[in-house]
Amino acid sequence: MACIGAEWKPSNVGLDDVILGNTAWGAKTVKATHPAQQPRVRLISGRNSPVYSFGETIDTRHDPNQVGQSILEIWNERVSAVREKFQNLRTVVLVKSDNLTEALVFEFDTIRYDPELFTWQWNNNGNLRGIEKASLAHRFTWQPHGSQFTIIEEIPANSLIVKIKEPEPLNKEEALKALGFDRSWITITRRRGE
Repeated sequence: MACIGAEWKPSNVGLDDVILGNTAWGAKTVKATHPAQQPRVRLISGRNSPVYSFGETIDTRHDPNQVGQSILEIWNERVSAVREKFQNLRTVVLVKSDNLTEALVFEFDTIRYDPELFTWQWNNNGNLRGIEKASLAHRFTWQPHGSQFTIIEEIPANSLIVKIKEPEPLNKEEALKALGFDRSWITITRRRGE
């Protein structure tokens, strides 16, 4: 953020965490073993609860397409509300390795989703899966027990990849000497009993 002069303002909907002028970004971080080889990511995109928003109770006996439409309506309303404040709304994603020696970054326009383009089905775990009708690709997952909404995004081929050579471990004695460490910095005492 500092390199582009943007401001970090984490939001409760996660769509406008970073702000610069008339542009806002939702910022997402994902872990992967090999970020450069990762084909897609699952982005946790908030809690979309038809129970809270529409007063409905939801379980696997409900029509999955009606529930899915309600979930997308909540998402779309959030996107519309943020777009009222910012001309440009984007999502930036950092995919990082566990040891932080490799990272991949990409961004895309944050959009509303047309419910007519998706079909929904309950899976064996009781979660709702949104499938894109045209490609049959799995695009969304919604978990009723926590109302967690996940969007599955393909990682673009032209994503930025950053690799860092893992440094040699620091020599403890040299590091302490460089800091000017003195044993008087440490005191050890015992707590007195009553």
